[in-house]
Amino acid sequence: MELKLTNVAKASLEELRLDYEDFLRKGGLTQWERNEPSRQALIDARPTSSEDFMIWVKWVLEDGPGGPCGPSTQSTSSTQSTKPTKPKPTEPEVMANGALALIAVATALLGRQIEALAAQFESEGGFTERLYRTRTTRRNS
Repeated sequence: MELKLTNVAKASLEELRLDYEDFLRKGGLTQWERNEPSRQALIDARPTSSEDFMIWVKWVLEDGPGGPCGPSTQSTSSTQSTKPTKPKPTEPEVMANGALALIAVATALLGRQIEALAAQFESEGGFTERLYRTRTTRRNS
Protein backbone atom coordinates (compact mmCIF):
# COMPACT_ATOMS: atom_id res chain seq x y z
CA MET A 1 0.00 0.00 0.00
CA GLU A 2 2.84 2.40 0.89
CA LEU A 3 4.52 1.63 -2.40
CA LYS A 4 1.31 2.23 -4.33
CA LEU A 5 0.58 5.56 -2.62
CA THR A 6 4.14 6.77 -3.12
CA ASN A 7 3.85 5.93 -6.82
CA VAL A 8 0.60 7.90 -6.95
CA ALA A 9 2.32 10.90 -5.36
CA LYS A 10 5.16 10.70 -7.89
CA ALA A 11 2.72 10.44 -10.80
CA SER A 12 0.81 13.46 -9.52
CA LEU A 13 4.01 15.50 -9.43
CA GLU A 14 4.83 14.42 -12.97
CA GLU A 15 1.39 15.63 -14.08
CA LEU A 16 2.02 18.95 -12.34
CA ARG A 17 5.38 19.21 -14.12
CA LEU A 18 3.61 18.86 -17.46
CA ASP A 19 1.16 21.59 -16.47
CA TYR A 20 4.01 24.01 -15.65
CA GLU A 21 5.76 23.16 -18.91
CA ASP A 22 2.51 23.87 -20.79
CA PHE A 23 2.16 27.17 -18.92
CA LEU A 24 5.63 28.24 -20.01
CA ARG A 25 5.14 27.09 -23.60
CA LYS A 26 1.71 28.70 -24.03
CA GLY A 27 2.94 31.94 -22.45
CA GLY A 28 5.97 32.11 -24.72
CA LEU A 29 8.22 31.94 -21.67
CA THR A 30 11.58 30.21 -21.47
CA GLN A 31 11.93 26.85 -19.75
CA TRP A 32 15.31 26.81 -18.09
CA GLU A 33 17.92 24.18 -18.81
CA ARG A 34 19.07 21.90 -16.01
CA ASN A 35 22.36 23.78 -15.70
CA GLU A 36 20.73 27.24 -15.32
CA PRO A 37 22.58 28.97 -12.43
CA SER A 38 19.38 30.43 -10.95
CA ARG A 39 17.78 26.99 -10.91
CA GLN A 40 20.80 25.48 -9.20
CA ALA A 41 20.83 28.32 -6.66
CA LEU A 42 17.26 27.41 -5.67
CA ILE A 43 18.12 23.73 -5.29
CA ASP A 44 21.23 24.57 -3.27
CA ALA A 45 19.22 26.90 -1.00
CA ARG A 46 16.89 24.03 -0.01
CA PRO A 47 13.89 26.28 0.69
CA THR A 48 11.60 25.06 3.47
CA SER A 49 8.74 27.52 3.05
CA SER A 50 6.96 29.64 0.49
CA GLU A 51 8.70 32.65 2.03
CA ASP A 52 12.08 31.09 1.23
CA PHE A 53 10.90 30.48 -2.32
CA MET A 54 9.77 34.09 -2.71
CA ILE A 55 13.14 35.33 -1.42
CA TRP A 56 14.75 33.32 -4.21
CA VAL A 57 12.27 34.73 -6.78
CA LYS A 58 13.07 38.28 -5.67
CA TRP A 59 16.79 37.55 -5.84
CA VAL A 60 16.52 36.22 -9.40
CA LEU A 61 14.41 39.16 -10.54
CA GLU A 62 16.58 41.83 -8.91
CA ASP A 63 20.11 40.43 -8.97
CA GLY A 64 20.21 37.07 -10.66
CA PRO A 65 23.15 34.71 -10.54
CA GLY A 66 25.52 37.37 -11.88
CA GLY A 67 24.39 40.04 -9.41
CA PRO A 68 25.82 40.89 -6.00
CA CYS A 69 24.26 37.81 -4.38
CA GLY A 70 25.37 35.31 -6.99
CA PRO A 71 28.55 34.06 -8.60
CA SER A 72 30.46 36.63 -10.57
CA THR A 73 32.72 36.41 -13.57
CA GLN A 74 35.82 38.38 -14.51
CA SER A 75 34.94 41.36 -16.65
CA THR A 76 36.70 41.61 -19.97
CA SER A 77 37.36 44.53 -22.23
CA SER A 78 34.73 45.31 -24.83
CA THR A 79 35.07 43.90 -28.29
CA GLN A 80 33.01 44.29 -31.41
CA SER A 81 31.77 40.68 -31.28
CA THR A 82 30.06 40.53 -27.92
CA LYS A 83 27.17 38.20 -27.27
CA PRO A 84 23.84 39.88 -26.67
CA THR A 85 22.75 39.64 -23.04
CA LYS A 86 19.68 37.60 -22.43
CA PRO A 87 16.61 39.51 -21.31
CA LYS A 88 15.64 39.60 -17.64
CA PRO A 89 13.09 36.90 -16.86
CA THR A 90 9.56 37.82 -15.84
CA GLU A 91 8.06 36.89 -12.48
CA PRO A 92 5.78 34.18 -13.96
CA GLU A 93 8.77 32.67 -15.77
CA VAL A 94 10.91 32.62 -12.63
CA MET A 95 8.13 31.19 -10.46
CA ALA A 96 7.20 28.47 -12.96
CA ASN A 97 10.83 27.46 -13.47
CA GLY A 98 11.37 27.47 -9.72
CA ALA A 99 8.36 25.21 -9.29
CA LEU A 100 9.75 22.90 -11.97
CA ALA A 101 13.09 22.72 -10.16
CA LEU A 102 11.41 21.83 -6.87
CA ILE A 103 9.18 19.28 -8.61
CA ALA A 104 12.30 17.67 -10.12
CA VAL A 105 13.90 17.41 -6.67
CA ALA A 106 10.73 16.00 -5.09
CA THR A 107 10.28 13.50 -7.93
CA ALA A 108 13.87 12.31 -7.57
CA LEU A 109 13.44 11.88 -3.81
CA LEU A 110 10.19 9.97 -4.32
CA GLY A 111 11.98 7.76 -6.85
CA ARG A 112 14.58 6.88 -4.21
CA GLN A 113 11.83 6.22 -1.67
CA ILE A 114 10.04 3.94 -4.13
CA GLU A 115 13.26 1.97 -4.67
CA ALA A 116 13.70 1.59 -0.90
CA LEU A 117 10.07 0.54 -0.43
CA ALA A 118 10.37 -2.01 -3.25
CA ALA A 119 13.50 -3.49 -1.66
CA GLN A 120 11.74 -3.59 1.71
CA PHE A 121 8.74 -5.29 0.12
CA GLU A 122 10.98 -7.94 -1.44
CA SER A 123 12.76 -8.69 1.81
CA GLU A 124 9.96 -8.27 4.35
CA GLY A 125 6.77 -8.65 2.34
CA GLY A 126 3.78 -6.37 2.24
CA PHE A 127 1.64 -5.05 5.07
CA THR A 128 -0.58 -8.13 5.20
CA GLU A 129 2.41 -10.49 5.38
CA ARG A 130 4.04 -8.45 8.14
CA LEU A 131 0.75 -8.31 10.06
CA TYR A 132 0.34 -12.07 9.75
CA ARG A 133 3.88 -12.67 11.05
CA THR A 134 3.30 -10.31 13.99
CA ARG A 135 -0.01 -11.96 14.91
CA THR A 136 1.46 -15.45 14.61
CA THR A 137 4.43 -14.48 16.79
CA ARG A 138 2.09 -13.07 19.46
CA ARG A 139 -0.10 -16.17 19.43
CA ASN A 140 2.92 -18.44 19.86
CA SER A 141 4.41 -16.37 22.69
